[in-house]
Amino acid sequence: ALIALTVEKGYEAVTIRDITERADIGYATFFRHYRDKDELLEGVLDVVKAELIDLLCPATVGIDPTAIGVLLFRYVQEHSEVVRVLLGSHTLLPRLIEVSSQNIVNDHTPLPESTVPLEIAAHHIVTSTISLIQWWLDHQMPYPPERMGVIYHELITRPTSEVAFCP
Repeated sequence: ALIALTVEKGYEAVTIRDITERADIGYATFFRHYRDKDELLEGVLDVVKAELIDLLCPATVGIDPTAIGVLLFRYVQEHSEVVRVLLGSHTLLPRLIEVSSQNIVNDHTPLPESTVPLEIAAHHIVTSTISLIQWWLDHQMPYPPERMGVIYHELITRPTSEVAFCP
């Protein structure tokens, strides 16, 4: 209910009364679980943030990056409203970037002769991917997730991996 209302009205305009009416729950019930709408939003976005972190830096190195991209863009397509809210959050987005970048650093070995430091390559992959997701959402997802997976690999993961990461 919060996400749908945020998309419709903007987060600041949404009231707890709006949320409880849309969700068909009692006003007092809301306060048994959350202090305010910010705490509710943080809970919803934390789940999405964790899932996006897993997709942005999969634990298994060696998986086809195009397949990872397809999974990522399918997820974004299925959760587009929540992802839009997350990408618009000035408090949660930096944390998503920080954690995802650090996970990539932890999971990769730098190329010894690379002029690109590992932490910069990781930050580049994460922020470029977020930018590509944002473009896709802003343009009403004009290409299917399968094509976006290829684009993700060709524009972001392949070139960065070639200059910064050991195979």
